[in-house]
Amino acid sequence: MARKKNTALFEESLTELEQIVEQMEQGDCSLEQSLQAFERGIKLTRICQKALQEAEQKVHILLEKDGQQTLEPYTHE
Repeated sequence: MARKKNTALFEESLTELEQIVEQMEQGDCSLEQSLQAFERGIKLTRICQKALQEAEQKVHILLEKDGQQTLEPYTHE
């Protein structure tokens, strides 16, 4: 259940962050609105970074064999 919650939180945060970026790029916000949006964007970025770090750790655990990490190169087919 926690994995679904983390995934949903990541997706929601990323979507909101994209909306904030679009809004700020339009340049129609006041300075105060821009600062609030920037602050929210920083919080969302940290949420996304944490979720990505946790996913990376899970991948490393899954790739670990006999106590040794074996990273294999990615090949796109």
